Amino acid sequence: MTNSLRPHGYQRTPLPQEAAPTPPTPRAEGPGQQASTPPAPSAPAGQKPKQRDAFFDNAKYLAIVLVAMAHSWEPLTDSSRTAEALYMVVYTFHMPAFILISGYFSRSFDMRPDRLKRLVTGVAVPYVLFEVAYTLFKRWADDDPTYDFSLLDPWYLTWFLIALFVWRLSTPLWKLVRWPIPLSLAIATLAAVSPDIGDDLDMQRLLQFLPFFVLGLCMKPEHFQMIRRRSVRIASVPIFACALVFAYWAAPRMTSVWFYHRDSVQELGAPPWTGPVMTLALFGCSVVLVSCFFAWVPRRHMWFTVLGAGTLYGYLLHGFLAKGSRFWGWFDNHEWLHKPLGEIAVTIIAASVVTVLCTPPVQRAFRFAMEPKMAWAFRKDPAEQARSRTTTAA
Repeated sequence: MTNSLRPHGYQRTPLPQEAAPTPPTPRAEGPGQQASTPPAPSAPAGQKPKQRDAFFDNAKYLAIVLVAMAHSWEPLTDSSRTAEALYMVVYTFHMPAFILISGYFSRSFDMRPDRLKRLVTGVAVPYVLFEVAYTLFKRWADDDPTYDFSLLDPWYLTWFLIALFVWRLSTPLWKLVRWPIPLSLAIATLAAVSPDIGDDLDMQRLLQFLPFFVLGLCMKPEHFQMIRRRSVRIASVPIFACALVFAYWAAPRMTSVWFYHRDSVQELGAPPWTGPVMTLALFGCSVVLVSCFFAWVPRRHMWFTVLGAGTLYGYLLHGFLAKGSRFWGWFDNHEWLHKPLGEIAVTIIAASVVTVLCTPPVQRAFRFAMEPKMAWAFRKDPAEQARSRTTTAA
């Protein structure tokens, strides 16, 4: 069954790894989890684990705050051209930034059993649990008791988890091909002009966002060093200003659904030739704005750096409030929220809520769902047992 053109503000909207300037071993697999890098089992006794890179934790926290703020602006975009312009600019780069980071920390992924286990526990299990939780929440909050469960049709924010699961499994293949980025762009373009792909696993988003994941796979630490140069930081200011001006001009002339990458061009009512044009244009704009965003991310440890390890929690949990505000008519029943001061208040509240949801106490409370151990579900790998005995003996 194919997608239909979904109205602005449809229930599924976009978000969602970790840090070290050298290729890490990915542990957490979600948009807000960082791939911590424990020492290799053969490392000398007493060696300290590699420290998380503050830059990537800062980037993830700031990106998840932008995600929450954009979700809070969504109900305001019909009545505020400024909110629509901000919404379009943020949607141009916040998910691409998350996906690029996810790809960057997937470079060392292979089919080793321990990494496959972490992929299951860090992505697949949270996907199932939150798909069920969101469905139950919609049944209750939206007074829709017949809404069906479907693991094939991701609801709202869970699309990112299933996409990341597939992208990460495909990592070894992207390491084999000669021109991975052009190939991924070709796949995204074909998806954009293929209305028969359908809703299963949100394949349109999975394929249209694929180039950002592949770009992350191809990046090296020195690329991030280049982005963080002072000259790039200075140039990013007028670039962002121009993006805002253009978005303000474009707001009444185009739909922001283009930035969701969830529909083919035919379903958006556009001719097929716009598929390649929009795919390449949006990819280019996103890469530029992602670079500008990274240029201004602090490199040093900040008060919010520790929250970068919990952005998956903020990403998935804030969805209940974001959707609940729509189901319960908060924006419809309070006209003052559509005034400038109301829009500012909504923005501050959204940023504050998602910040709280990224804190260590919330992580501890929901770790059973986000990062379950599940040792009972897997066979003990003989090679892993041997490495464990070697480490213990050392």
